[in-house]
Amino acid sequence: MKNIKRFLAIGFIMIFSYVPIATAKDLVALLLPENVNPRWESQDAAFYVKHMKKLASNINVEVFNANNDTAAQQRQAEQALSRGAKVLVVIPIDGEAAAVIADMAAQEGVPTIAYDRMVQSKNTSFWVQADLRASGRSQAAHIVANTKNGDTLVMLKGSPTDPNAPTIYHGQMDVLSSLFQSGERVLGYENWTQGWDPAVARRSMDQALTKLNNNVQGVVSSNDGNAGAAVAALAEQGMAGKVPVSGLDCTVQALQLILLGQMTQSVWRDFNLMAEATAKATVALVNGSSLDGVVKGTSPANSAGKEVPMVPVGFYNAVGEKGVQYVIDNDPSISKSDVCKGEASKTSFCKS
Repeated sequence: MKNIKRFLAIGFIMIFSYVPIATAKDLVALLLPENVNPRWESQDAAFYVKHMKKLASNINVEVFNANNDTAAQQRQAEQALSRGAKVLVVIPIDGEAAAVIADMAAQEGVPTIAYDRMVQSKNTSFWVQADLRASGRSQAAHIVANTKNGDTLVMLKGSPTDPNAPTIYHGQMDVLSSLFQSGERVLGYENWTQGWDPAVARRSMDQALTKLNNNVQGVVSSNDGNAGAAVAALAEQGMAGKVPVSGLDCTVQALQLILLGQMTQSVWRDFNLMAEATAKATVALVNGSSLDGVVKGTSPANSAGKEVPMVPVGFYNAVGEKGVQYVIDNDPSISKSDVCKGEASKTSFCKS
């Protein structure tokens, strides 16, 4: 399935329906955090809906997008519960705030699945995620390997409300902390990116370049949106392609920037596999069955003290043309024709 249909927004909360309610036996809800990052709608949600149709076509899936508004996400959960949702699949904007959703659902006897980001509640039933701390280490190691002793780095961190952001940052600091202390690398600037908004990341990168008088030799960026913003700021200063930039998610734009040599690394996670595991857990929970056949381990205790049954998913460090080809070969939502557009179409990779 190489071309996945984009969703159509209906009103502020953007509700999407895939199976007519009149024919659906049960209802489950998928609560997305925002649409700043295209992956949530075009990959994660689309894969989840695909697998739900395959596993249990009689279950109706409704997808809500809260547009980075925690209050809206809670209202959407309330709406889904009022309509009889049997399972909530939540990608929280704020992991702590989303605990209200899981606790509210538990009072109705409805389980909550945390997808990608942990819901910090004792009532979280299942979690699927890659090793993001290791992903952060991979990002930082790439930047270190492509810079030299005494070079100055910028760190564009994730959203402070996303429980994944500090995990990624801690992984980065596993690699960088001793280097900053010794002076082998210099931390020139760092900032969090509220809501993972590329516009915020762009302002941060502009501020970094101004503060450091363009003395920047590497950008440790926590995701592709931040990385794209960094590349745009660097390009304005004639520095794009001269400074290694890391990322996460392997979006089409990121793969294009890698081919152009303006972004040098991104971490790819198998969203299709994550969605499949989530769909299997959803069907089991709707049917009141055990998760034993789905679960592959347990998470570290969340802030509520719950060790959540989970499925860990691996990741791939995409660098250069080889990395781009790997993602195309393994991600059913991305094709070579998707990547080879615009300036990227002129690269040797796309002409071959």
